[in-house]
Amino acid sequence: MNANPPKKSPATVTSDTQELESQIRERAYELYEARGREDGHEVEDWLRAEEEITEKVRPIAA
Repeated sequence: MNANPPKKSPATVTSDTQELESQIRERAYELYEARGREDGHEVEDWLRAEEEITEKVRPIAA
């Protein structure tokens, strides 16, 4: 196993961050629509979407 994995360039990190945010935004909107487009739950939807998406991305610890 490589003790020094290659570091991502700043452009790649920015791109990854933007992609992650886009996925969270899309999921939050899906949650909003599933509720019948009821306003007032923006933060709740965002946090739930963020948790769901980052859980998929995060490596599983053995």
